Amino acid sequence: MAKRVLTTESGAPVADNQNSATAGVGGPILLQDQHLLEKLARFNRERIPERVVHARGSGAYGYFEVTDDVTGFTRADFLSAVGRRTQTFIRFSTVADSLGGADAVRDPRGFALKFYTNEGNYDLVGNNTPVFFIKDPLKFPDFIHSQKRDPFTGKQEPDNVWDFWAHAPEATHQITWLMGDRGIPASYRHMNGYGSHTYQWTNAEGEAFFVKYHFKTNQGVRSLSAEQAAELVGKDANSHQTDLLQAIERGVNPSWTLYVQVMPAAEAADYRFNPFDLTKVWPHGDYPLQRVGRLVLDRNPDNVFAEVEQAAFSPNNFVPGIGPSPDKMLQGRLFAYADAHRYRLGVNHTQLAVNAPKAAQADNYGRDGLHATRNGSRHDKNYEPNSYAGPAQTGAALAAPLAVHGWTGAHETPAHAKDDDFFQAGELFRLMSQDEKDRLVANIAGGLSQVTRDDVIEKNLAHFHAADADYGKRVEEAVRALRED
Repeated sequence: MAKRVLTTESGAPVADNQNSATAGVGGPILLQDQHLLEKLARFNRERIPERVVHARGSGAYGYFEVTDDVTGFTRADFLSAVGRRTQTFIRFSTVADSLGGADAVRDPRGFALKFYTNEGNYDLVGNNTPVFFIKDPLKFPDFIHSQKRDPFTGKQEPDNVWDFWAHAPEATHQITWLMGDRGIPASYRHMNGYGSHTYQWTNAEGEAFFVKYHFKTNQGVRSLSAEQAAELVGKDANSHQTDLLQAIERGVNPSWTLYVQVMPAAEAADYRFNPFDLTKVWPHGDYPLQRVGRLVLDRNPDNVFAEVEQAAFSPNNFVPGIGPSPDKMLQGRLFAYADAHRYRLGVNHTQLAVNAPKAAQADNYGRDGLHATRNGSRHDKNYEPNSYAGPAQTGAALAAPLAVHGWTGAHETPAHAKDDDFFQAGELFRLMSQDEKDRLVANIAGGLSQVTRDDVIEKNLAHFHAADADYGKRVEEAVRALRED
C-alpha cells in the first residue's frame, strides 16, 4: 500500500521532516524554511485556556434509554416513549485543581451530560453531590478563589478554604458531604450523579412540575479513604481516567439508572423550605424517586483534546418540555457556562463535532466569527424576519412561564417556614454510622486544625455545633487535639 504523503498546512508535500534548512552545512537556520516556522508556530498554539473550574476531566459516549412513562410530567420528545434511545456524551471532572491535577482527590465531581435529541442538544450539568456550597452566583468567583491556589504561596491554603466557609454557613451541608466517605469516589463508574439544581418539566397540557435528577450508579457506590487515595495518586495520578478508559475498552460498559423527584409547581411556594435552594435536598419521604431510564456508556473518544477538552456544556441548552427554575445558582450558570466556552473555544464552539447537534440541525442567523463553518450562501439572509424562506420562530415556549412580582433590587431570598443552613447537615450526620462519623470528623479536623486564625476556627466550629451538638463537640475536640500536638 502506498505511503501517505506528509504535507504542510496548505497541502504542499514536505521534502524533509528531520532536518531544518540552513545556510550551508552547519550554518544558521534560514527564515525561508516555511515548514519549520509553521510547525513551531502551530506547536506554540496547541493549548487553549483551561477551564477555570472542572479543568481535569474524562469523557465517554453512550446512550440514554427510557424505561418508564414520564409523559404525564414532560413533553420532551426524547423522553416520550419507553424504549426510545438518545445518543449522549458525558464528561466527568474534578472541580478545584488544574488540568494536570490528580483524579483521586477529595473534591466534588462534575457530572455533565449532553443528550443529542432530535429537538436539539439538551445539556444537564451537575455533580456527584445533590447540593453545593453556596446558593447565590454572586459568591461563586469568591468561593472558587478561596479554593484555588493562593496568589502568594502558589498552593491551596487551609486559611483561605476555611475562612470562606466560616463566612458561608450555608456550606455546612456540602462540607459534610465532601468530608464524608463519599468525598473521594473510587472511580467515575462508582459514584452517583445529580442534576443538583431544581429544573422545570412541562407536559403536553401545559402543566408545570419542578424536578430533581438522580443518576444512581449500577456498579454500586465505592469510595476511597484519605490513605487509599494518597497511595493511589502516587501510583497513577490518572487513576479515574485509566479506569473509565479500560472498562469501556473491555466492554464493561458502566451504567446509571435515572430517577427524578417531581414536585407540582403549585406546591413550591408553601414548601417548608425553599425548594430552589441549591444547598438543600428534597427529602424522599416528601417526593419519592420515580424511575425514568438508564444511561449506558459504551464508546471512548478517539481524541481526548477534540472530544473531552473541547466539549462544551451549557445549562441553558434546553429542549421543549424542559426549562429552568428560579434557583439563583442555576440562573447564574445559564449565562456563565456558555460565556466560558465563548472565551475558551470561540463564539462558534457549538459547531465543533462534539458540541454540534447530531439528531437535529442548527439553523439560525449567527454568522462569521473565529472558526465559523456555517456561514450560508448567496441565497441565505443573515437577518430575520425576511421574505426569503429563512428559519422562523415557532411561537411555542420550551417551558411554562414563571410568575414574578415585586421591586427590582438586590434581595435575599425570602425564607420559607423551615429554611435553615444547618438542619440538613445535621440530618446527614445523624444518618451516618459511628465509623463514618469518625472518618468525617477526622477529615474536617485535618484541614481545620491547619488554619492559623483562632476566630476562623471558632466560626466554623459554630456551624458544626448548630448542625448537631455531637457533631460540633467531636470536631472541636479533634481540632484541639491536633493543634496541641
